[in-house]
Amino acid sequence: MSEVVNVAELFGKNVFNETVMRERLPKSVFKKLKKTIEDGAELDPSIADVVAHAMKDWAIERGATHYTHWFQPLTGITAEKHDSFISSPTSDGKVIMEFSGKELVKGEPDASSFPSGGLRATFEARGYTAWDCTSPAFLREDAIGVTLCIPTAFCSYTGEALDKKTPLLRSMEAVDEQALRILRLFGNTTSKRVSPSVGPEQEYFIVDHEKYLQRKDLIYAGRTLFGAMPPKGQEMEDHYFGSIRERIAAYMKEVNEELWKLGVPAKTQHNEVAPAQHELAPIYEQVNVAVDHNHLVMEILKKVAGRHGLNCLLHEKPFAGVNGSGKHNNWSLTSDDGINLLNPGETPHENIQFLLVLSCILKAVDKHADLLRQSAADVGNDHRLGANEAPPAIISVFIGEQLEDVVDQLCSTGEATHSKAGGTLKTGVKTLPDLSKDATDRNRTSPFAFTGNKFEFRMVGSSDSISSPNVVLNTIAAEAFKEAADVLEKAEDFDTAVHDMIKEQLAAHRRVIFNGNGYSDTWVEEAERRGLPNIKAMVDAIPALTTEASINMFESFKVFTKAELESRVEIEYETYSKAINIEARTMIDMVGKQIIPAVVKYTTVLADSLGKVKSACPSADASVQEELLIEVSEYLSDMKVALSALLDVADKCAAIGENKEQAAAYHSEVVPAMAALRDPADKLEMIVDKELWPLPSYGDLIFEV
Repeated sequence: MSEVVNVAELFGKNVFNETVMRERLPKSVFKKLKKTIEDGAELDPSIADVVAHAMKDWAIERGATHYTHWFQPLTGITAEKHDSFISSPTSDGKVIMEFSGKELVKGEPDASSFPSGGLRATFEARGYTAWDCTSPAFLREDAIGVTLCIPTAFCSYTGEALDKKTPLLRSMEAVDEQALRILRLFGNTTSKRVSPSVGPEQEYFIVDHEKYLQRKDLIYAGRTLFGAMPPKGQEMEDHYFGSIRERIAAYMKEVNEELWKLGVPAKTQHNEVAPAQHELAPIYEQVNVAVDHNHLVMEILKKVAGRHGLNCLLHEKPFAGVNGSGKHNNWSLTSDDGINLLNPGETPHENIQFLLVLSCILKAVDKHADLLRQSAADVGNDHRLGANEAPPAIISVFIGEQLEDVVDQLCSTGEATHSKAGGTLKTGVKTLPDLSKDATDRNRTSPFAFTGNKFEFRMVGSSDSISSPNVVLNTIAAEAFKEAADVLEKAEDFDTAVHDMIKEQLAAHRRVIFNGNGYSDTWVEEAERRGLPNIKAMVDAIPALTTEASINMFESFKVFTKAELESRVEIEYETYSKAINIEARTMIDMVGKQIIPAVVKYTTVLADSLGKVKSACPSADASVQEELLIEVSEYLSDMKVALSALLDVADKCAAIGENKEQAAAYHSEVVPAMAALRDPADKLEMIVDKELWPLPSYGDLIFEV
């Protein structure tokens, strides 16, 4: 029987949260810090020493020996450099434990080896980390001991953002300012801030650690580069929401406990559609905290897996033929006094403020569809988007029957006079209660779906940081709100002007609304007729960052400079090329050192067996052995040809000097060459004796956990 966990006592025990600050900080200091956190006021430098001293004492009492500025460079993962609290030794041979306000507020990690996309030369090493007091510090307990982790932003000596957090914080300020203008237009004088809230669902696969270590592709690339489908995949749909196996349940229990200690509100856990696939979902939080917490979720998922003899795979498509993993980004806008700008209410046709916000967001998504698509682009997502389990690469918006009916009324007659009601769902069983029914169904095929009081951006990949998509969502919304407010603030007749604007924006951007089956081929054809972009590959999505529209928007809201955008383009191209090169080299290594030797050994056994049969009994029918030997030998020959072709094209692409050209070549030449090499290898796996095949099969990996 496992130990009973008191979640209320466990939750946040390792977080320097408001409760701890209230207890340990002088009242005046606590008020100033809280004002910065809640109202966005500038941080008062005079309180830094006091906060640092209290934070240090709290951490040391909990066993901490070191602290680190925890930041999010453009690698897409987190980074840290640990310093101990030890100051200079005293004359009696003891040490003083110190932590100053300066050490809290500013760090100075070496910035030369992080991706910068040309913002910094290699010899220019200085970079700064700056304390983000809006995201609470926390203690991490692991093999190294207890470490105080201080969430920070990361910038260069010349001030450019070298991280994922700085642009996110900038975008939050942008949408806050413009959303408040919208609220003021409707007479709201009490709300002080509008913050984006996010709840990112995290999908992942779990495999046995020993089997993982036998697969170089999983080790180096995070996904299987070879693998034939087992007799059973996910077609029976018996894994989805099924009973959680004991080994996985023990793992999930520890994951939850570790996350709760760190103040991460992990709430939902279940088996996903594919065998060995699972999901964890938290409660909504302010977006910068949600981004930090999602990084912790990914870190904890992997770390705890190791303790249970497991490995967590966060790649978007670790196994061909079964569902991949995404990270649904549930985004909403909420004021400090609890007003959700995306709440339509019971009668959305009468909720003019909501209809204006909705029309602005539809405009933003339609205008910047390419940018929103780019924000979810990564190497692994190319394998997932457009498949049966993921939204297509076409950006469209699902708004549901109720809102579509309101839009139809506004666009056809100019007035909306009613809204469809939800009604009651009757089960037909007397002992079961009647259920209140939502006014619309859900659509899991839509990449950007309205789900009651939020938008669910379903494109984001499971391994990706959710910072980039939220930077884009915040900024395109800010732009649309600004353009609306600029007009409406000058209107002589506000009521007429706002009604006209809603109708005009809905009519102009109605093409992006689609409530149907996003998986169907007919939608691809329909989207093309509507003029909606269908950007299937990462390399084709990257240019959206530096279009004239993107640069003008980001610079106008001071979210990115042109140089910062150009740097990210270079990093994206370079990342793509490096990832595909690693995959190609891994395939070459596995085929040359593992698969070909195994197949040669098998053919030798076959040939020897065939010779013995013919020698022992010349009249015996050995046609099956002969046909098998011929078939295997042909596949082996095909594989050797494909191996040589991949090696040649990989060497050719590696020699290309320009990032964009190189990434395009890896996509158009190396990726098809990899597929050509995989095909005969997967066919051979279905023939060669399992005892001789050098890799754990899909069946071994996804069913034997």
